[in-house]
Amino acid sequence: MRVWRLCKARYASAAFSGEGARLYSGRWNPVGVSMVYTSTSLALACLEFFVHLDPSVAPDDLVAVSATIPADVARERIEVADLPGDWRVTDNPGLQRLGADWIAAQRSAALEVPVVVDGDWNVLLNPAHPDFGRIVVAPPKPWAFDQRMFRGSGRSSVQAG
Repeated sequence: MRVWRLCKARYASAAFSGEGARLYSGRWNPVGVSMVYTSTSLALACLEFFVHLDPSVAPDDLVAVSATIPADVARERIEVADLPGDWRVTDNPGLQRLGADWIAAQRSAALEVPVVVDGDWNVLLNPAHPDFGRIVVAPPKPWAFDQRMFRGSGRSSVQAG
């Protein structure tokens, strides 16, 4: 399985360390819990990064980093049906607890979780799991958003049909 992350170039060497999540909580982890957030496609990784941006400023220092998870590395999946009804709420302590419990249990190195796009998945990685070292991280490649995504507020090129 191939997974992706998008990050600022200066953080590329730590993109798969889990340190950012440990320092700053995320959807699936509280502060203090190391976790690596990845996506199953570069497009989804871009969307996940984009939701945290100022929509008027296009970053110009990004890299895309992919990794390959060998087929025999243990993975789990959480289905939407297994989540609480409020799972899409930002800063959901229930999801953070779920993620922290998964990290602590050490059952698998990867956990597939649903995302805002139904049918797509993010893959959380556990850097403390013994199989984490078997995940092969590729060199980062320069990457940039399409400038059409940053036209400034109030302008739209979408025509009603």
